[in-house]
Amino acid sequence: MQELADSLGTSRITVWKALTNRPGVSDTLRAEIQHKAQELGYYAAERTAHAQPQRTFSVVVARPESSAFWMQIIHYAAKELALHGINLMYTYMPALYRPGYELPASLEGGAVGGFIVLNIYDQELLRLLSKSPLPKVFLDTIPAMPERALGGDLLIIEGRTRVCDITARLLDRGYRRLGFVGDVNYAQTNMDRYRGFLDAHAAHGVTPDPALSMTGSLGLRSHYEEISRFLASLPALPDAFICPSDFIAHYIQRYLSETGVPAGKCPILTGFDNNAEYANVAEQITTVDVDTSSLGKRLARQLIYRADYPQAPYETTYFSTQILYRGALAQP
Repeated sequence: MQELADSLGTSRITVWKALTNRPGVSDTLRAEIQHKAQELGYYAAERTAHAQPQRTFSVVVARPESSAFWMQIIHYAAKELALHGINLMYTYMPALYRPGYELPASLEGGAVGGFIVLNIYDQELLRLLSKSPLPKVFLDTIPAMPERALGGDLLIIEGRTRVCDITARLLDRGYRRLGFVGDVNYAQTNMDRYRGFLDAHAAHGVTPDPALSMTGSLGLRSHYEEISRFLASLPALPDAFICPSDFIAHYIQRYLSETGVPAGKCPILTGFDNNAEYANVAEQITTVDVDTSSLGKRLARQLIYRADYPQAPYETTYFSTQILYRGALAQP
C-alpha cells in the first residue's frame, strides 16, 4: 500500500480504502489506484462464496541451514505468491543422493501445484525432480543436467560477462598471474563464471597458468581444508584470485590471515553474490550484486505462469547482475 501511495502521491489510508471498497474515495481515484496496483503486479479481489480454493506451491531446498542469501530469495518468493493468494511451503531434500531415495510425499501426493528448486546440485536428485509432472522452476542447474533435461523452466544468475569484465580490469592493470578457485562442475553458474575468466584472458591474448587455479570438486564440508592445501602448495601466490562466490573468497582470506601473509603480498580477491555474511570480505572485495528481492519475485511469477500454461515451451532466463568494484579495483 505504501508503494502504491508513493507512486500516486496519495496516502496509504486512501489506497487501503480504494482496494477494500471503502467509502471516502472518488470513483476516478479508486480506478486509478486499482489500475496502478495491477500495473505494479498487485491485485485486489473480493472474496465470495464461489472463490477458488487457495493454491499451494513448494520451494524445494537442501541443507536447512541455508544462508541468508537463499533465505532472502525464498522470503520474496513467498511474498509474491501471497499477493496471488498462493501459499508457499518448504520441502527439504538431502544435499546428496543415496540409493533408494524417493521424492518426498508432498511432491507426489497432490499437496502442491508446483515447486521452485533452490540450492540442489546433485545430479540424481535433479533427475528425480525433472521427472515430476508438476510445474517447476529451477534456479541454476549443473553442467551435467542442461536445461533441456530439467523438464521445467530455468533461471540463471548471469555471471559470465560480469566475471569477464572483472578479470579484464585486472589484466588491463598489468596483473598477469591470475587464478580461479571454485568447483566449476558444481553448478552451471560456476562454470559460466569460469568461462568468463577464460574469455577475458583470450580477449587479451594471455594464457592463464593452470597451476594457479583450483577448479576440481570440493567436499561438501571440507572447503577450507582443501583450499588451504592448494594454497600451501603454491610456490608463490598469484596476483589475484577470481572466485565464483564470496563464500569461496572468504576461505582464501581466512587462510591468508591465519598464515600471516603480509597485507602487501596478499593477492587481490574478487567474489560473487555480495554476501554480507562473511565478515572478513564483506564490503571489502570486488564482487557482483544479486538483487535477491527481484530474483525471488521473478521465480514466483515464473512458477505461476508455468502452472497456468503447462503446455507452453520451457524457458531459460538469464537474470542480470551488477559489479561492485572495491579495493584495488575500485577506480576505473
